[in-house]
Amino acid sequence: MASVDLRPELTCSFCLNIFTDPVTLPCGHSFCRTCTGNMMEIHWIGKYSCHECEEVFGKKTALKRNLSLSNIIESFQSAKKRIVIPCTYCILSPIPAVKTCLLCEASLCEDHLRAHSKSAEHVLTEPTTSLENRKCSVHKKVLEYYCCEDAACICVSCRLDGEHWGHQVETLNEASEKKKEKLRNILQKLTSQREEAKERVQNLEVVKRQVRGKTAGETERVTPLIRDIGEQLEDLKKQVLGEISRQAAQVSLPISDLIQQLEIKKKELSRKMGDIEELCDMTNPLTVLQEQESDRADYCDAEETERHDIEVHDVEDLDVGLIAETLHSGLARIVTKVTRQPCVTEASDMLLDVNTASDMLMDVNTAGNDVSVSEDLKTASWSEIIQSRPETPERFQLNQVLSSSSFSTGRHYWEMEGSDFGWWVVGMTYPSIERKGRLSWIGGNKSWWLKNYDNQYSVNHDHKEIRLPHSLSCHRFGIFLDYEAGRLSFYELCDPIRRLHTFTATFTEPLHAIFGVYEENTWVRI
Repeated sequence: MASVDLRPELTCSFCLNIFTDPVTLPCGHSFCRTCTGNMMEIHWIGKYSCHECEEVFGKKTALKRNLSLSNIIESFQSAKKRIVIPCTYCILSPIPAVKTCLLCEASLCEDHLRAHSKSAEHVLTEPTTSLENRKCSVHKKVLEYYCCEDAACICVSCRLDGEHWGHQVETLNEASEKKKEKLRNILQKLTSQREEAKERVQNLEVVKRQVRGKTAGETERVTPLIRDIGEQLEDLKKQVLGEISRQAAQVSLPISDLIQQLEIKKKELSRKMGDIEELCDMTNPLTVLQEQESDRADYCDAEETERHDIEVHDVEDLDVGLIAETLHSGLARIVTKVTRQPCVTEASDMLLDVNTASDMLMDVNTAGNDVSVSEDLKTASWSEIIQSRPETPERFQLNQVLSSSSFSTGRHYWEMEGSDFGWWVVGMTYPSIERKGRLSWIGGNKSWWLKNYDNQYSVNHDHKEIRLPHSLSCHRFGIFLDYEAGRLSFYELCDPIRRLHTFTATFTEPLHAIFGVYEENTWVRI
């Protein structure tokens, strides 16, 4: 019994069979050598990861045979083979039994089997020593039948005069074969599910490789762009600082000239002041009065200094407006160049999910009967004529329609256009949104939307509506979805482009675009 309990520990988690030539990865997990090769084949070039913990290794990683595990498996399988039940009647020289009689409670070799009774009550089975579970616990007789109503193995007495009298019964072989058939069907379904899971794993591995490739590509694209932005900013810095220096020199030169002139005048005035002070200090009145007339003229000049002094005009200031324009225009050129770089892939293949004559069998009939969808599946509009579409669980009762595309990973961007009047809504939703009743309205806890009503924007999620302060400037807008980051943003594509709102969430299902037109002559177009 102990050997059977070892089976889970000796099973490869990749192929779900007992290990064959087990090898151990550097992370410590073991697999069959063939399974390890299969793991390498389904992973990206040059790499593979552990099926248990997903640790990544290079394909050149040395794989060591797990000798201890190999020895345990060998002992386990040998022990199974060594379980031999001897013939009950071969006392002197034990011979392996080939059958066990449940009635006689004896195991028989080939010779004793030929001499054994062939009557029906002598039930033969594979050699076993566990006879108690093959007999009725009440009548101590061999279990020969299976009660279909009570799902129990019974003996002949249980069937004829016991608690199972009158019940539908089958022989054990009949019941066993029926159960085996059911188990085979289950096994077939499980096998199909395992293959499907394996295929999905492979597909997800492809997605992982694509994500890594996109990451490398984005890094390779963004790195030189940022470097170029840095260089442009450095050039712009030199340009703006140069303009400031040029203006400073232009303004400072006349100021310096004026300062020099004033310094000369100040020196001359100081000399005249000294002469006058010297005369004022003299005590002889004749000397003061007999001073030369020319000197008196100088004094007169000094008296008129306040009236005829050099006039200091307001100096020219820095042209701050020109500096700001130089800075802003330079930044605008850089930003324009950056925004023209492609950043995400457009979801150009997004089409509206609608039931038409060509796709009724595709189970994509989601459009409400008051919604008209164009032939190219890109425009939804309110319809005066009620569409005669069949009732299906997927169809909206309201004037709404889903996109056929869904997004469960990655970043996606597409542009929309709406009518310049009326009431229309665009957004994203889980496919599990209700299709009828109050909960089918866009904006519940399974959807996120942008609404235009009377040229006024609002957004809604989980029945919490937020009125945006922006009035409608144009009727074109972009939607950007980053699934892993949990961000859904709406942009108005006017000049300049402005972000209207960004939702943040942890998305748990694939997301479909959803469109609603609720008034006459309203429409939205991808």
